[in-house]
Amino acid sequence: MLLCCAFRLEPCTYRGDYMLFTKLTAKAAHLMRGESAEEQAHKFLINKGLKPVCRNFRCKQGELDLVMTDGQTLVIIEVRFRKTDQYGSAVESVTRTKQSRIIAATQFFLSSQANLSQKVDRPIRFDVVAISGNDNIDWIKNAF
Repeated sequence: MLLCCAFRLEPCTYRGDYMLFTKLTAKAAHLMRGESAEEQAHKFLINKGLKPVCRNFRCKQGELDLVMTDGQTLVIIEVRFRKTDQYGSAVESVTRTKQSRIIAATQFFLSSQANLSQKVDRPIRFDVVAISGNDNIDWIKNAF
């Protein structure tokens, strides 16, 4: 497994003026690229007028990369990055199974967010932002 230079110290105990750290963990390169792609998509969508609600919502059903609003519409965004299209494009990697997980996670998200779930009439849209290795961004509204 290839590791990058992003390290995180995990606290163990607090002693007076300093914190003891027991474990030094490193993030894998592919995780750092994924975070970078999500940040790039986040900035891109804000520049297009969307308003952030939540990032990286995780539950048993799955994960929602970005949750934003576009006017009155709640937008769930799946961010995909592919260095090359050799094994399929970033858009093609959002399979039916992945779509089902995103929908299930969205249902859980809405049920856990009292301020959002009270707005029953609010439309929901599922978008995909696909980023290629040359930083080309493809935003697909109503992807599924």
